[in-house]
Amino acid sequence: MPRLLRIDSSYEADGSVSRDLTGVFADAWRSRGEAYDVVERDLRTDPVPHLAHAGLHWSPALREEPAEEESYREAARTQQALVDELLSADALLIGAPMYNYAMPSTLKAWIDQVHVRGLTSADDRDTRPLRGRSAVIVATRGTVHGSGTVNEHRDHAVPPLRLILGEEFGMEVAVVTVDRTLSTSVAALSHERPAFAADRRAAAARLAALARSIG
Repeated sequence: MPRLLRIDSSYEADGSVSRDLTGVFADAWRSRGEAYDVVERDLRTDPVPHLAHAGLHWSPALREEPAEEESYREAARTQQALVDELLSADALLIGAPMYNYAMPSTLKAWIDQVHVRGLTSADDRDTRPLRGRSAVIVATRGTVHGSGTVNEHRDHAVPPLRLILGEEFGMEVAVVTVDRTLSTSVAALSHERPAFAADRRAAAARLAALARSIG
């Protein structure tokens, strides 16, 4: 059964562009047949804890465990459940709105939990069980961050995700972006609404096509 893990990190329950677009992808994935499963994790309603111990960045085989700390064992169990959820997925979908030029803190906490050296990313044995699987990032930004713009080098959301998912995990990463989301709520940017609407339509079409072709 092909399984998609959908991660949403928008702080908005309603009106979220990234959430709407991950929904487009998930619906197109399900449309391929009853066997196509979607596991949903909403970091707004169910945030994951930050790493409680530095040793949890390493696989159990590489870490020194404080044997008498129940809090450590509980944190390790929580982390392992998140890693198992990711490893059980054939494809990964992440909604990543930009907040303060970076990814939401809830998404960063999830990344910290699942980026485990020697378990999900390579150590000297090149252990990368996710290598070759598909990851799709839906990146939404309030203003324009394309090449040649003043914000070109101010995107600190997508590059770290590309690095972790692509280089560390070995996944095949596709990024679908939508800019100008603030045009719908900031009067001074209202002239950009047609361009935003066009970007959003194009992103939805691309996401639907990707969902029908990967996994």
